Amino acid sequence: MLRTGQEMDFKEVKDSNYLFHSIPDEDWERILPHIEAVDMELGKVLYEPGNKMSHVYFPSTAIVSLLYELENGSSAEIAVVGNEGVVGISIFMGGESTSSRAVVQSAGKGYRIQSSMLLREFNKSVPVMHLLLRYTQALITQMSQTAVCNRHHTLDQQLCRWLLLSMDRLRSNELIMTQELIANMLGVRREGVTEAALKLQKAKLIQYARGHITILNRLGLEQRTCECYQVVKTEYERLLPNKMAV
Repeated sequence: MLRTGQEMDFKEVKDSNYLFHSIPDEDWERILPHIEAVDMELGKVLYEPGNKMSHVYFPSTAIVSLLYELENGSSAEIAVVGNEGVVGISIFMGGESTSSRAVVQSAGKGYRIQSSMLLREFNKSVPVMHLLLRYTQALITQMSQTAVCNRHHTLDQQLCRWLLLSMDRLRSNELIMTQELIANMLGVRREGVTEAALKLQKAKLIQYARGHITILNRLGLEQRTCECYQVVKTEYERLLPNKMAV
């Protein structure tokens, strides 16, 4: 059952997502009554390509993957969104739909707001507009770097980047994710993911069993990945400073 902002703790909701946290109080008071808490189950599709987006989503403990799918059914991840951002930037960028697909990659909690409400706030409040545009620029950087990484770097490096980006958006060092889903995210065959995961496990960087990934050595992953992870991380820190730990 959905809970509205009027039924939730003010501070709990505001501190659950960086964008919420950064909205000025006077704007937040207008927005809070329109917020609904939602459960974000693993594999849940938040929107499909071309469909009108009725709501925008603000993950708290969940992670959402933005995917592009081809006509033959194959897909590849272009970005991940967690407690630092919002799913549905097309709403305030001039469109009601997008060509990508949004799927919950890691189950957890989140919040949603009607698209029309967020668009009104975007047009009404300059601080809200600037905040959302800065986030959009950071997200575009992640998308661009992902494209470069998928073209020029090894699967081993891509997997390390993907794990690090996911861990940055979680409260723990554990991630529940099947090899098939990882393969779909990275746009590769399942056998390739198995081989890359076994290499990382042999190096004692991760522990992987039955879809449960535990990060054992984060520094080791950072040393093993390509420069793409740091490029994205640096840009998020530049555009979204003072990100609180949620």
